[in-house]
Amino acid sequence: MTDSTATVRVELAERSYDILIGAGLLDRVTEFVDARGGARHVAVVTDTNVDGLYGDAVADRFVDAGVEAHVLVVDAGETSKSPDVAADLWQTMVDEGCDRQTVVVAVGGGVVGDIAGFIAATFARGLTFFQFPTTLLAQVDSSVGGKTGVNLEGAKNMVGAFWQPRGVLVDTDVLSTLPDREFRAGLAEVVKYGVILDADFFGWLEASADAIVARDAGALRRVIQRSCQLKAQIVQLDETEQTGARAKLNYGHTFGHALEAATGYEQLLHGEAVSIGMVCASRMAELMGRITADETNRQLSLLRRFGLPVKLPRGIDLGELSSLMWRDKKVHDGEIRFVLPSRLGEVDLVPSPGDEQLMQSLRSAQA
Repeated sequence: MTDSTATVRVELAERSYDILIGAGLLDRVTEFVDARGGARHVAVVTDTNVDGLYGDAVADRFVDAGVEAHVLVVDAGETSKSPDVAADLWQTMVDEGCDRQTVVVAVGGGVVGDIAGFIAATFARGLTFFQFPTTLLAQVDSSVGGKTGVNLEGAKNMVGAFWQPRGVLVDTDVLSTLPDREFRAGLAEVVKYGVILDADFFGWLEASADAIVARDAGALRRVIQRSCQLKAQIVQLDETEQTGARAKLNYGHTFGHALEAATGYEQLLHGEAVSIGMVCASRMAELMGRITADETNRQLSLLRRFGLPVKLPRGIDLGELSSLMWRDKKVHDGEIRFVLPSRLGEVDLVPSPGDEQLMQSLRSAQA
């Protein structure tokens, strides 16, 4: 579209799609959708934080283009990823006359993308779906790859579907309204990509941390583009998590998901929990002799520069965290498996080293 617009292609045969990254792209949402099959009726799913900023505006652009549009608003926050909210959305779509030709458009962060994608995957046995992510975390991670779902009590993302979007439109301008805490939380997933797949990218993040925190436009475009490229590489190898390749994307998440559940999905943002989880996972890898303390300390230093937490919240019951990890989707044949680094830029899916080293890794992150 412009010289400053980047395109990342996710190659998945007939489910392939583009991620467009650039400034001012939400002004072109109808053009983007038209180029990918168009729509006569759209259901815009957004949340209470984003509705007034971008949700209604996106719906208005469709209306101006002669497309019938309805806006479905959920409460902001992780608690909206629930079966009850999904049921409310299904019923609202029936009441609004949605059918198999309706196109679902997610305008928001990771929670909105996950619940909207799940609704798209399940309503009328599957609807066309577009992602217009408005948080950094969603732009670099959750909007790409087709994972959708809702949480059960104590079990994050336990009910869901793999449902690829028809396209992802990433407007970097929307980050200007993103609260600082949300912005920093998104950087945890960016750090993750460097640790699991690209040591050179990790080094660039270290060298560019000040520009990234200052939200320099060029630095952000590179952060988002490289993160999406790395995510796409993994998704192309293992779309539905059959070979173990995609599980590598969950570095820090086994600990992080347990932390979110233990705090009722209200105390920590997802990226904050992942940040702490990566520290725990790296300490576990150290205890197993897989990496050096220096490699853990580089992660700690970068996470701190990005203003992310690296310690467990006070009062967390370590035994409860350990128990919650048994509900993780990577439990296989009765065994917890962790994504652990062998060096910066490379991780493996490995069996738990045992309760003592698990507890040691958790204690290492206590405040």
